[in-house]
Amino acid sequence: MPYNLENRLVIGIASSALFDLAASDEVFRTQGEESYRRYQEENIGSPLTPGVAFPFIKRLLSLNDLSSNEADPLVEVIILSRNDPDTGLRVMKSVAHHKLAITRAIFTQGKSPYEFMPVLHMSLFLSANPTDVKEAMSRNLPAGQVLPSEYTDDEDDPDLRIAFDFDGVLADDASERVMQAEGLKRFHAHETANAVTPHSPGPLHDFLKQINKIQQREEAERASDPNYKVRLRVSIVTARNAPSHERALASLKAWGVTVNDAFFLGGIDKGAVIGVLKPHIFFDDQQTHLVSTSRVAPSVHVPFGVVNVSRPADIG
Repeated sequence: MPYNLENRLVIGIASSALFDLAASDEVFRTQGEESYRRYQEENIGSPLTPGVAFPFIKRLLSLNDLSSNEADPLVEVIILSRNDPDTGLRVMKSVAHHKLAITRAIFTQGKSPYEFMPVLHMSLFLSANPTDVKEAMSRNLPAGQVLPSEYTDDEDDPDLRIAFDFDGVLADDASERVMQAEGLKRFHAHETANAVTPHSPGPLHDFLKQINKIQQREEAERASDPNYKVRLRVSIVTARNAPSHERALASLKAWGVTVNDAFFLGGIDKGAVIGVLKPHIFFDDQQTHLVSTSRVAPSVHVPFGVVNVSRPADIG
């Protein structure tokens, strides 16, 4: 009987997001493909070190212990790689070395693998390759570019904290377009007039919905075992502030999704708040916000909407 991916959270991740490939990429850029292939073969027994998205993936996979059946995990992570199968072997050996429960992979020698996302029911594709991410997003596939970060993981911390921007990430960019065209005052007036009208979902709406299902499983576990400590926490961190906060909250409720925390910052630097919140991954559609957040947390650019085709605004 075929293995069914439909009823679980499926994440696609490129080796460039999961591992530190700086040395490998340098060989490829400076010496070419054949030298790159030799380099990977010569270092086949040398595990790759964790990359920016590694702490997020490691903790996400650890939540599979909530499933009563090991053969029916809540989370499935699949490697999507531009490597060919031979050079990708080092990636899979590194996965095994780090004891990550990843057993499935797609290697597409030099070709972007995002086109396999729909058939694999993926709610998210993470890569450090901006071209692959933009191409996926242009086809309405949820993807994000993992940015370089100075973040150092606390391996003794078992919790998983996920943070999202709102506009252009969880919601579409309709209100962002008002901001771009007419400015902040008109934006607030528009959001107040539409306070009870939910936004249309954005690119990572389904991802949050799937995360909520895991949170519900945790709540059921805590109900049956008072000693169980909840590990997964979700926040939104947005430059919205009153009065435009009401529509954001109404939209979450209408979509049937929830968050644990909401930060309505009204232009305060997101990096300062993210530095205290310490998420293991933060998603935002605006590069200007990610400059500061990537210094303190693994940060992901979601290249969606008007701010990624014209002058950036600041309502995210």
